[in-house]
Amino acid sequence: MTSAPDTDRPTADLNPSGQGSHTDDLPAGTGKLIALLVAAAFVVILNETIMSVALPELMEEFSVGAATAQWLTTAFMLTMAVVIPVTGYLLTRMPLRTVFAIAMTSFSIGTLVAALAPVFPLLVTGRVIQAIGTAIMMPLLFTTVLNVVPAERRGRTMGVISIVIAVAPATGPTVGGIVLDMLTWRWMFWLVLPIALLALVLGTLMIRNVTEPRRIPLDVLSVVLSGIGFAGTIYGLSSIGSAAEGTAAVNPLIPLGIGLAALAVFVWRQLNLKDFALMDLRAFKVGAFSLAVCLVAVNMMYLFGTLILLPIYLQNVAGYSTLETGMALLPGGLVMGVLGYFVGRLFDRVGPRPLVIPGAVLTSGALWGMTTLGADSTLGTVIAWHVTLNAGLALMFSPLMTNALGALPRRLYPHGSAIVSTIQQVAGAAGTALFITVMTAASVAGAAAGVDEQTALMDGVHSALLCGAAISLLAVVGTLFVRRTTAPEEPTHH
Repeated sequence: MTSAPDTDRPTADLNPSGQGSHTDDLPAGTGKLIALLVAAAFVVILNETIMSVALPELMEEFSVGAATAQWLTTAFMLTMAVVIPVTGYLLTRMPLRTVFAIAMTSFSIGTLVAALAPVFPLLVTGRVIQAIGTAIMMPLLFTTVLNVVPAERRGRTMGVISIVIAVAPATGPTVGGIVLDMLTWRWMFWLVLPIALLALVLGTLMIRNVTEPRRIPLDVLSVVLSGIGFAGTIYGLSSIGSAAEGTAAVNPLIPLGIGLAALAVFVWRQLNLKDFALMDLRAFKVGAFSLAVCLVAVNMMYLFGTLILLPIYLQNVAGYSTLETGMALLPGGLVMGVLGYFVGRLFDRVGPRPLVIPGAVLTSGALWGMTTLGADSTLGTVIAWHVTLNAGLALMFSPLMTNALGALPRRLYPHGSAIVSTIQQVAGAAGTALFITVMTAASVAGAAAGVDEQTALMDGVHSALLCGAAISLLAVVGTLFVRRTTAPEEPTHH
């Protein structure tokens, strides 16, 4: 085992437990470092959903169909699913500054390629290169916070990070709609490129290694298994909606079955590799981590499920424009962002239970409220329920993630961060698949019964929301078992 040289470590005390440090003061320079990482992460995560509103324009410009155009989002998600499991290894093996440079360089190159793309395949290639950097950023941010922020202040810091995790993808369509209303789709990349380059330069100058890199072998078979497993699972889940419409290129059960089988072998191999695992799944032996991750997954299903369902309802049932739809969803994203900051500070004082239980109740209530929406519901009603949903999610995201990662021993920080980020991607795809599949099945059944297209679609939206609302009751029960956790003490070297 090798340690980072002392000259590459901050001079401030980085005791993660916070013992012997002032809880009101972060180590010198930590605030600026976290701010830089949060800003960079927000920009890269925003790009996961920003292209969704541009698909009609891109289909016309490049003369491609909807199934082909959707690869701009699908390829992004698949790439993230393949790369994220490897980040645990990267963060264990390399200094944080090196990993950050890899992430932002990849994202910047991908952004430039996409902005200049003369043909559609090159645009997809740019998105894939972007996604490599995006996949690395979230585990990098988590790992940095766990190592430099005292335990007593992690809640408020994770509250800020929750803005990145939830608000960035939620506001992506809004930002995209605003850009398209004034400029062409290429400006979605041109506006981001200088920000990414600035973050790359500042990060290279500011970031110092706060971990102890270890020389561990890379298990290539694990990389292959994780790539096939996570990519196959997410592709299969993402194709279920298309299959219900009869437009899927392949039967989604084929990639889903292959993916799940590969994941089963991947899990078996990781448990046998132990300290040399690509993704150390022993983190799930910590009960508090497992419970919190499950609840985070359910919340991500709600977030991405409603994120795709509400625009369909607002545009195809209620008749609003793309820009109006994006602006209608903006208040919910802003509320989640503002509450994320205050919820994090409250977590440091009161712990998770007083926050996650009312949050789950609020989220469930909002989903049940959305089941009352109809073709004649006012825009104000939709916004109110969406804001309520996002407020409930804000009460849960930060406390759950802080509680989950804070329960792990320090050696599992990189792997725990990678696990949380991976689960979010799979859960987002599962939520999208669930909501779209139920909506499509109910709509097809309604059309077969002879009702008009708009009514059939409204019935489908109602059925999907009803399914989500029913699942939310399980989440309410799950929050009753959440307790504040403390990471076990362990020696740094093994």
